Amino acid sequence: MAFEKARSMPVNNFRYKVERLLSFADVKIDGDRPWDLQVHNEDLYARILAKGSLGLGESYMDGWWDCNRLDEFFNRILRAKLDERVKPWSGLFGILKAKLFNPQKPSRAFQIGQRHYDIGNNLYRHMLGERLIYSCGYWENASTLDQAQEAKLDLVCRKLDLQPGMHVLDIGCGWGGTAKFAAQRYQVEVVGITVSEEQARFGKELCQDLPVEIRLQDYRGLEGAFDRILSLGMFEHVGYKNYVTFMRAVNSYLKDGGLFLLHTIGGYRSVTRTDPWIERYIFPNSMLPSARQICAAAEGLFILEDWHSFGADYDKTLMHWFRNFHNNWDTLKEEYDERFYRMWKYYLLSFAGSFRARINQLWQIVLSPGGIPGGYRPHRICRIARCTTN
Repeated sequence: MAFEKARSMPVNNFRYKVERLLSFADVKIDGDRPWDLQVHNEDLYARILAKGSLGLGESYMDGWWDCNRLDEFFNRILRAKLDERVKPWSGLFGILKAKLFNPQKPSRAFQIGQRHYDIGNNLYRHMLGERLIYSCGYWENASTLDQAQEAKLDLVCRKLDLQPGMHVLDIGCGWGGTAKFAAQRYQVEVVGITVSEEQARFGKELCQDLPVEIRLQDYRGLEGAFDRILSLGMFEHVGYKNYVTFMRAVNSYLKDGGLFLLHTIGGYRSVTRTDPWIERYIFPNSMLPSARQICAAAEGLFILEDWHSFGADYDKTLMHWFRNFHNNWDTLKEEYDERFYRMWKYYLLSFAGSFRARINQLWQIVLSPGGIPGGYRPHRICRIARCTTN
């Protein structure tokens, strides 16, 4: 309704408003720089002003505009905080919905698996690299995506001080790559849980000859005690109404003297919902936690042992994912259409821009239920010699 009403007003008026907004980010309409917009449909301006980020993303999917460097376009508009200048009325419903309902309650826990992670293992195999690790790589001493992912996995294992024979829980285990790495390199036993049927099926095959059990299961309602617990890139699906529930669950599964490592994207301010376009097309029922929300949820349950921030590495990881996706499109287009290509390109490059602009962060947080006697020794450098593809 808002968009239809906006369309009845003079196009030049809306173009002027959008041009003025973009000028704060040094972005031009039909300019000749890589980050400038090339507009193909003059209704774009009314759509953006009426629907905000949702209108911007949907119009790109519809082919109404293009940009040679979407990643740099988003870096610029997010640094200029243009997302805070456009507040469509339609966004109020989403805010109210997030306040009144719990989108991540147990009955809805498997929706993210069905709508995002189950859309095709072939897509992720071509995009993510050899181990199918769908979280930020660690580029400190790495020169390739596979090296960066193995460096991240080795760093996680070292931060957890994994020792042979330990019982480890991997919450949000993905396609089993982390569990396989830990079992092979550190001789531990792993239980991995995921809400994706495709991930669970693939993970069981990947780890069939290792002391690894992959389960299709939500994090709530587990039984057992574990020496170590890790969660890489799953906490973004928990939701602010469930942060305390999550921390209590982890605390109850962790043995005395244990360690928990939380690897998560984080936002620079506390919110109660995600971006409307991301919610509709990429990650339903998701949201990014803030440092304050994480600390509040862990208060009284855990001692904060270490907080490691390396969000700039996610920019590089996402750019590699996009190159893999783009370079393999001739194969993937047999399963997906052109609209999917534009949607996925927009997703990966807009996220890269958000990390470049430092709007989004990446944190690895080490927590213990009672504090490590004598103090915890933080790790930052991966033993790269051990991070070679196996």
